[in-house]
Amino acid sequence: MGPSSFESVHRSVKRGEIAPIYYLTGDADVLKDELVALIVDAALESAARDFTLDTRAAGDLDPAALHTLVETLPILAERRVVVIKALEQWRKGARTWDALRRYVARPSPTTVLILVHGAGEPPDAGLVRAGTHVAVAVPGPDALRRWVTARARRAGIEMEAEAIEHLVRAVGPDLGHLGTEVEKLAAAVGDGRPVTPAEVAQLVGVNRGETIEDWVDAVAARDVLRALRLADGVLPQAGVTAVRMLIALGTELVGIRLARALAAGGLVGARLERALLEQLRRVRPVGGRNWEAQARSWASAVQHWTPDELDQAIRATYQADRALKSTTVSDDRATLRSLLLSLGAGKAAA
Repeated sequence: MGPSSFESVHRSVKRGEIAPIYYLTGDADVLKDELVALIVDAALESAARDFTLDTRAAGDLDPAALHTLVETLPILAERRVVVIKALEQWRKGARTWDALRRYVARPSPTTVLILVHGAGEPPDAGLVRAGTHVAVAVPGPDALRRWVTARARRAGIEMEAEAIEHLVRAVGPDLGHLGTEVEKLAAAVGDGRPVTPAEVAQLVGVNRGETIEDWVDAVAARDVLRALRLADGVLPQAGVTAVRMLIALGTELVGIRLARALAAGGLVGARLERALLEQLRRVRPVGGRNWEAQARSWASAVQHWTPDELDQAIRATYQADRALKSTTVSDDRATLRSLLLSLGAGKAAA
């Protein structure tokens, strides 16, 4: 049986169904923290947590300390919750792993154990079988917007749909950054009325129409002058780097290349958009952009590019990315401008 999803475990915990062992893996560390908090809230009375909740980093535990931690009986409560984070801190073959495996084979009926593996770490096969394995993936575009809505409500504010859209476009899919910006909005705007797109733009410092997505759209449409102008405004924004911009552009160009190949096979219009949307749902790329909008963008951009031009643009973007990551390039703006002008030169030559 495959891993449980964040959503399914969230629902079961809300119903009061608490498992003896949870094993959280995946790349969305913010969602892992939220799920840990939810389990703790459901399992323990808040007044008794000084005696019934222990949170430790794996690296701070040796086999004896781990045994004591998970086998200690609760005081004035039915159960304890033990959270062990950063399991990747244990070396492969460490004796602490053996102690953990002995415990999960015969868990204590009075302990709820939550094990958290860091982002980018492969799941441990033994733990996957021993407990409720939750694969906490980075949310897709729709789930991302629902998360922002819920986070805003927890902060005491409502946000207009367009305000949420601009926040996601401006910040990207980084949940930690999004959460920080939501807290800033809650402090600045208050709970009197829904937050507007203009207020998001003012607080985040990114105007509508001046995001990485807008820059990528300009390149995809081969509007070189607009792309050059936007690059000068987007690059200085907080959290933006030239490498991040090129990653977004590379994804767009590969998507347009796919659309070009499908179009060559006879797909056009709505049929092409549906085929691209199916591919996006299958691959589930990381990013904040709505997949329907992404499919429309790729299908629309086909008219601006030949297959050879796309291949050259993808190679040029890759080379620019390599150059930026080398130690010899110090002017990110010049690298971006050079790339954009080369793409414009290709259009002029065509």
